[in-house]
Amino acid sequence: VPMAAADPQVLALAAQVTESGEQDIPLLLLKLKGILSSPSLGCEESKKIKQDIYDYGLTQYCLLVLRQDHSRLRGGWATAAQLAEILSHCCVGLEMKEDPEEFYKEFLPSAIDNLLVLGKRLQVRFIRAVKDKEKQDFLHWFQTVTNAICWLFGGHIQLAARVLQNDCFLQLLITDDVETAIIMMSVLHNILRINSSVFLQVDKTTLHSVLDELVYKLSSTTNPAVGSAATKLLLVVAKLSKQLVQLLTARYKGLKGLLNKQWTGKGFDRELNQLLDVLYLEQSNGKGETQKQHQAACIIQATWRGFQTRKRLKKLPQAVTTLQRSFRAKREQELQHLAKQKEDEALKLQMQLQRQRAMRLFHERQLALLERVHASQVNKYMEEMEDKSALTIQRFWRGYRARRIFHQQKQSLKEYKAAVVIQRTACKFLEKRRRRRPLSPWKEPKGLTDEQRLALQQKVDDYIKLHPASQMSEEMSKELHMQAQEKLAQFLLRSRLDQRAAQRRETLLAQVNTDVELLMNAPGLAETTEKDIGVFVSRSVPVATKARQSHNTMLKYTRWPWWKKLGDEFMEDDVIPDEALNTELETLFIGGRK
Repeated sequence: VPMAAADPQVLALAAQVTESGEQDIPLLLLKLKGILSSPSLGCEESKKIKQDIYDYGLTQYCLLVLRQDHSRLRGGWATAAQLAEILSHCCVGLEMKEDPEEFYKEFLPSAIDNLLVLGKRLQVRFIRAVKDKEKQDFLHWFQTVTNAICWLFGGHIQLAARVLQNDCFLQLLITDDVETAIIMMSVLHNILRINSSVFLQVDKTTLHSVLDELVYKLSSTTNPAVGSAATKLLLVVAKLSKQLVQLLTARYKGLKGLLNKQWTGKGFDRELNQLLDVLYLEQSNGKGETQKQHQAACIIQATWRGFQTRKRLKKLPQAVTTLQRSFRAKREQELQHLAKQKEDEALKLQMQLQRQRAMRLFHERQLALLERVHASQVNKYMEEMEDKSALTIQRFWRGYRARRIFHQQKQSLKEYKAAVVIQRTACKFLEKRRRRRPLSPWKEPKGLTDEQRLALQQKVDDYIKLHPASQMSEEMSKELHMQAQEKLAQFLLRSRLDQRAAQRRETLLAQVNTDVELLMNAPGLAETTEKDIGVFVSRSVPVATKARQSHNTMLKYTRWPWWKKLGDEFMEDDVIPDEALNTELETLFIGGRK
């Protein structure tokens, strides 16, 4: 803990981070952004706050959080991008006077490595994203992380070589995605702008990999933005030193022809012409045809190496996922096989024990019976036991065969019944639709014009003149009305009498049917009881009996399975299917009526 008085906000935040759980630390660290961006801070106060943040370990916490998988943490990738920006601002402008070796040789390189790893993760998720909103978010976070990287090595120039030699930087640069490729080329341009001698400090493998990728982008894409960025980078590289110009002309023979044919007139002719002038000037000092062939071979090899590297990097996550899935599936199959083998062994052992127990009980029972049976009856008893055993075996065999045949025919019988139900339901639905003739939709008549209305009125007037209406006096109208009223009253009286007579006939027929049925079901005279006599004397007993039978029939109908009542949805609410009633409802009488 530092001896000088620390900033109270930093001290309070450090206490909260120390006492909080692991899931809450990333969101607490976001408060550093407000502390650093306070408008009341001067240059010296800002340095003092950054020193306090480092001394209390908050920057180390930021570094540790960036190493985690942010898809499982609170805040997600947006929090990670903001923490990357906070980390870069905390490191830039910080001058370590105590123990500078740990800060410059361990902490800063580790910070730049973690930022590059975070950028690689965001780039992968941006490429895999499907929705436009997700792609925009990941591209914004990726831009934030790259800006933090540029800000960090802009404040500490020695980190530029570290960024260029990092494998994650090469993986970020070697991509076919246009947006992220342009962003990474801008990062490379910032590296060359800040530290122009960095290309002369790195090893040849790194230098060749970067140049191969730039040349490949010029040869494999037609996007003007990518071509402009790559051309500007090559121009900056060519202006650094003559040695790099010689490397470009010797290693990439067809570069000048490619630039002339493919990128002329694309909107960056000034930088393109400058690069061509540098390359042609160096070509005039070439060594001959052998060197040109060597350069052509180098370009082909660089393109092929770039293609192979990209192909291998694309297949690597898929190969790892496939390998893990295959391993888990194989392990699951082995565990299932072992479990099934153990169950089979346990079942076999149990069956063997049951057979042994049954055989032992059978032999004990046989010996006990033989002790009770007389010696002269043993053979007869054994023959009877053999006959019973044979009958038992035959009975079980016939039952097994019948069950097997039934199970074989059960599915076909079920399908046949289902087909019958479906056909019957379809026929009822079609019949019902044929009965209900749909009404033609109402079409509003078209309006008449003034000329058509006058012509129609003229036709109506002509028809009235040709067919004048017959005149009837008031007395004739009243007389005709009285005659119609008398005939209507006679008709209503006659129809009411006919209806009563029909009801009386139906009642008598129903009573006769009930008496006939009671007489047919009545017992003989020798078996007649007082209860049977009460059935003939009272008319409510047969009515209650028939009502009970009808009620039981309807209960059975309601308990039918759904496929038997499938056609009910096409019936009216008050319609009951005839096949649902097992009794003749014609003989059910209530209040003397059918």
